[in-house]
Amino acid sequence: MITAFDSDLFNLAPIAMWIEDFSGVKALFDVWHADGVTDIRAFLREDRERVIACSTRIRILDVNSKTLELFEAESLDHLTANIASVFRDDMLDTHINELAALFDGDQSFSSTTVNYTIAGRRLDIQLRGAVLPGHERTLGRLLLTTEDITDREDARRAEAEQRRQAEGVFEHSPVSLWIEDFSRIRVLIEDIRDRGITDFRTFMDVHPEFVRQCMSEIRVIDVNQATLDLFCAKDRSDLLQRLGEVFRDDMEKPFREQLMELWNGNLFHHREVINYALDGSQRHILLHFSVFPGHERDWSRVQVALADITARKKAEAYLEYLGKHDVLTKLYNRAFYADEMNRLERKSLRPVSAIVIDLNGLKDANDQLGHDAGDGLLRRFGEILNGAVSAPNHACRIGGDEFAVLLPGADAKAAGAMVETIMELLNINNQFYSTAPLSMSYGVATSKTGEAMESVVRRADVLMYEHKKAHYAAATGSTGGRGADTRIR
Repeated sequence: MITAFDSDLFNLAPIAMWIEDFSGVKALFDVWHADGVTDIRAFLREDRERVIACSTRIRILDVNSKTLELFEAESLDHLTANIASVFRDDMLDTHINELAALFDGDQSFSSTTVNYTIAGRRLDIQLRGAVLPGHERTLGRLLLTTEDITDREDARRAEAEQRRQAEGVFEHSPVSLWIEDFSRIRVLIEDIRDRGITDFRTFMDVHPEFVRQCMSEIRVIDVNQATLDLFCAKDRSDLLQRLGEVFRDDMEKPFREQLMELWNGNLFHHREVINYALDGSQRHILLHFSVFPGHERDWSRVQVALADITARKKAEAYLEYLGKHDVLTKLYNRAFYADEMNRLERKSLRPVSAIVIDLNGLKDANDQLGHDAGDGLLRRFGEILNGAVSAPNHACRIGGDEFAVLLPGADAKAAGAMVETIMELLNINNQFYSTAPLSMSYGVATSKTGEAMESVVRRADVLMYEHKKAHYAAATGSTGGRGADTRIR
């Protein structure tokens, strides 16, 4: 019997609490026990309906105020009426663990699961349940608590995602990356310092074997795929077993300078060095050395980035191109388009015209002839726009079959002339590809006084859809849609 004092504790508890009746579930368990079920987890996983059958037999007897608050319920009746919205999806999978614990005779259980508020907000929950004394045989009274751990789980997921991203950046970086342990080198350097040596450079001149000893004390922890490619290694084991072939000869001199940097406390530095690939070929490398934060005292984790200087310059130029261009059409991409829209918005130059274009029939080409055929149409249209549009104007691919041409300083007449040029090149192109002619719908708008760029493009977009509607109406023989005069405003 729950006393008034117990009732107050229940309702004032800072965590969501439930009193539930599992006797209906217990009756179902008894049937399964009689049928010889022993592995309840496997039994429930065989048929999801068995889990649902258990869930529907649970009766909610009472909840406290924190439960109503957490699940955004107005009352117990409101909560129970919407319980199917609260316990769904991922909940059924973790529910198996709770049922299995009770089936096996445990008097308590704990699991991490997912619930939903009545409004549909996802909650990560730490669920704990215990059979109340006196109800061990019937499971007629269970006390359950649902602790909202969404913030904690969000942080954990964010941390895991950051870790995956970091690992992905490391593994797939186009630059050769090494994770190394320099702790033994630090011990050697500090030992020299403790011996009263102050002129470290002279010491290395007199004792070149010290430099070679330090080189031998580098422990490589991990390397990425670009490193294997750069040094022509079959795999990590191949590279690590043959490091003596990589770091040799001319490597000693720049390594002396690296040791000098470390002696002076510079834990972040870069310089040009020479390494050797396993096939014997020489590599001119730009080396970036950095001690990981938190390891400044022992140098047990450092990152060394090695880049072929010539390849890096080419890669930087290519990456810059990729950042602004669509690879398929060679037009500017949506990211550049967004930047250009913002730039034009900030500039006082007016008028500005915009042409919004949709390539007709691309979906049909993809569906009927395959994506290679669709890509061919896109490449052809990219060639047309690249031939028609030049600076200060810009042609951009802003979607699958959507394009935009931004014309700073162009009035409606100039924009119309640009459309005519595009159409002329399109017609010429179609003469060479008569079996797969290109067709486009377009809309043109020129800025009005004080009008935002977004509004200009929106008007052009509306006109493009009117043109497209007219195009397909004509193709199907319908008289609906507007004429060509609606394409420019």
